[in-house]
Amino acid sequence: MSTLAVPDQRLQGSTGESNRPSPFLRLAGRLRSTLYRSGAIIGFLLVWELVPQFVLEPSSRVFLPPLHEVLQALGKMIASGDLGTHILASLGRAAVGFTLAVLIGVPVGLVVAWFSKIGDFLNPLLEVFRNTAALALLPVFTLLLGIGEVSKVSIVVYAAFFPVLLNTILGARSVDPLLIRAAKTLGLTSYEIFAKVVLPASVPIIFTGVRMAGTSSVLVLIAAEMIGAKAGLGFLITNSQASFLIPKMYAAILTVAILGFTVNAALVALERHFSRWARA
Repeated sequence: MSTLAVPDQRLQGSTGESNRPSPFLRLAGRLRSTLYRSGAIIGFLLVWELVPQFVLEPSSRVFLPPLHEVLQALGKMIASGDLGTHILASLGRAAVGFTLAVLIGVPVGLVVAWFSKIGDFLNPLLEVFRNTAALALLPVFTLLLGIGEVSKVSIVVYAAFFPVLLNTILGARSVDPLLIRAAKTLGLTSYEIFAKVVLPASVPIIFTGVRMAGTSSVLVLIAAEMIGAKAGLGFLITNSQASFLIPKMYAAILTVAILGFTVNAALVALERHFSRWARA
């Protein structure tokens, strides 16, 4: 019996190895999956390249240049260092406003969620400001704070604050009550329950708000930079449009899209790092 079992095990092992895909097939599968996921973007870029050249009239092509002309303008700005200057100006403002919004929004959201009386008192006012678009208040910020850096950073703080605040409140209030009861049964104090149960359990939802705030920071800042700025991607877009440098304008818009995607990807990676325990 024992001599017959050895060939069977070898046969099973060889069968398992033969069913395992080769490295080439795994690589081909990953490549196919990547191409499928990016198919819509590739299709959009092809339409952008082909339609202005073969569908639009030459007069209309001036207002919608093909993709290769936009990429050429983008390459020239990168080579001259002009694009880097504007990106750094926008990123600096957005980073300061976003950081302030997170540092203020998370603690305020936790306090509002943990202390119900404070939440009941502040909720009507928060709802009023939450439903007031940040760009609608841009003239107010400009009038009160001028057209300098303070007004631009302040409008970013306002736009990013509410996604962080509301998702922090939602995360803290959606903690499983059984976890809180179990913590109380173990004799934990209110502070320990808050620090060891409520806060860690709220992290995934809080980071959802942080991601939304990151996107809002970039978009609102671009709009703010279109008024009274001397540097930044928003200034670059409006200045290129006013100078009728249309490929340069589209290159700046494309840069904004890439920048927003990069910021979101970085925040997603950060979220996975801090909430990896939830997937364990």
